Amino acid sequence: MPVRIRQGVPVSTEPQPTTQAPPAGDPRPDAPPLDAAPPQPGPQHPEPGPQHPELPHHTIKHTRISGLWFAVAVFAVVLLFLLIFVLQNERTVDVSYLGAHGHLPLGVALLLSAVCGVLLTILAGAARMAQLHSVARRHRRADAKR
Repeated sequence: MPVRIRQGVPVSTEPQPTTQAPPAGDPRPDAPPLDAAPPQPGPQHPEPGPQHPELPHHTIKHTRISGLWFAVAVFAVVLLFLLIFVLQNERTVDVSYLGAHGHLPLGVALLLSAVCGVLLTILAGAARMAQLHSVARRHRRADAKR
């Protein structure tokens, strides 16, 4: 019987007998009855070495801090890509906005316009959240008076 040592524990490579009951109406006529004891293999001679019990399998749970570290890593990669974008688009362009005129590198101008677009989106989202908060407060007060 081949026996391998894995992490200091002998592991058999031969198939082990099943302990589950066969389904009703098992089409295998050679299936052993449930009361029958499993066949006993010949004497085993494990290889000499330290005998260690198998260690329990531990899983690491997802936490808010681990999510934060993942977000920081993603944010750092995004910043790296933005830096590369700005450095590759150094050509100067004329920018005019509400009467103000200036000269900016193309990458900086595009990045600035993208940041302004994100800020406008955040402003609209914050207004909607404030609206929903006031509606929820009104409903809570109406329910408390009942």
